[in-house]
Amino acid sequence: MAAGVRETITECIKELAQPSAVPNEHQHRALETLVTITKLRPQNRNLVAQTDAAISSLVALSKTPSLPTVQTLALSVLFNLSLNTSLKHSLAQIDTILHLNTLILSPNSTESGKLAASLVCSLAMLHKNKAKFGVAGTVQVLVKAISGPRSPAAHHLLSSLAELVQFHGNCTVAVRAGAVPVLLAVAESSNEEDLSGTSLAILGLLARFEEGLNELKRTDRLVARMVGILKKGCMLSKEGACEILLRLFDESEGCLRHAVRLPEFSSVLADVSVRGSGRAREKAGLLMKKIMDANVY
Repeated sequence: MAAGVRETITECIKELAQPSAVPNEHQHRALETLVTITKLRPQNRNLVAQTDAAISSLVALSKTPSLPTVQTLALSVLFNLSLNTSLKHSLAQIDTILHLNTLILSPNSTESGKLAASLVCSLAMLHKNKAKFGVAGTVQVLVKAISGPRSPAAHHLLSSLAELVQFHGNCTVAVRAGAVPVLLAVAESSNEEDLSGTSLAILGLLARFEEGLNELKRTDRLVARMVGILKKGCMLSKEGACEILLRLFDESEGCLRHAVRLPEFSSVLADVSVRGSGRAREKAGLLMKKIMDANVY
């Protein structure tokens, strides 16, 4: 069986590597076959990656915007390959990353943009790749894309940014690119729970470091806005808002005093501590303890 799969892969790659001004029907079928072969079995992904000219041919075909179906198929195979941890480093070449940046900002193909963002997220899961994306400008690209009109790729973009900002250097880049106001706008305006919750989770990651925390502290009415999210947001958003308030209160007694002066703060916090998720209840309990210990009433 393995020999048969290897032979099929070899034939598919030969088709893809054929010089052609325009990808033909055989190449299209070869890509569809590779998508299927690489979808489930890690061994098959390794076999594809080990085949001469496979990666270079796939990357080349992912750069065919005039043929969106071919482009998305090639990106799908590359994404499948990236699911193997052992392949993440070799796939994250700077020229490939720069191409993914271009696709993310391109208005021409929503599906290619989604796949490009998903590929960024997958490759960035390998810690040593995170700095590469920072150097290549991917963090700024994601912030810019998120700040634009809401797109079907929004969740993919946020997930990629969440993965990249786990690296301190990328947090700094994100803050300087204006991520804090952009993410707050998404958190407050989105009707989709996962977008709001992911935005607040990213803000929590940014707040781990001085640059992000200082930017949050400079944000107008931030405490009141977090209390508004605690009152109306989804459970994931409430968890994120509690995390941000904890970090603010750790650094600034002024933020804490401002919070307790808000008419609804105590009742909203009490409600989350009783009716929230396990994580939200835990965070709300820590906030209540911090207020009592500080004796700011």
